[in-house]
Amino acid sequence: MARRSSPTLDPMSNAEPELTKIHIDLPNHWWHKGESLWARPLGNNAYEIENIPFCAYGLNCGDVVLATADSPDLKPEVRSVIRTSGNQTLRVSFCDRLSKEEQQSVVSTLESMGAELERATAQFVCINVPPTLDPQAVRGYLAKQESEGVLEYETCKERVLGSFDDRPSVPGSGREV
Repeated sequence: MARRSSPTLDPMSNAEPELTKIHIDLPNHWWHKGESLWARPLGNNAYEIENIPFCAYGLNCGDVVLATADSPDLKPEVRSVIRTSGNQTLRVSFCDRLSKEEQQSVVSTLESMGAELERATAQFVCINVPPTLDPQAVRGYLAKQESEGVLEYETCKERVLGSFDDRPSVPGSGREV
């Protein structure tokens, strides 16, 4: 898993910051109905997200969120974003006919641009675009690959105001509301 480096860590130490899992409920999402993320507790119910979200919209690696548990036996649930990191999340779904080896040229190009990647499945990859990169260049490269039938991609900007979930579908129509 690609984790952000933390400026508060001693660079001479190999110690990882103390991480915990936080949760996001996603009842309308097309793939999973919820997602757990690694996060660093900052105190006062604030957490810094330490991995690339696979499903949630409007959340990115490095964002600081407010998360509270509905009961002591549950993970803290993300309620809102306190501070954005400047990172942008993109999601790529490679076409089924491509093996991981055949996907490697795209992955290598994205990594050489400075993007960080986490693989969810053999065909599904999440991309963190740090604020130091030109997101238009990354999206332009992905759009070219999409036009060649290699992959499909999406941005992970907020889709429903005040929610990290996908838009609900209209039953039987295949269309989003």
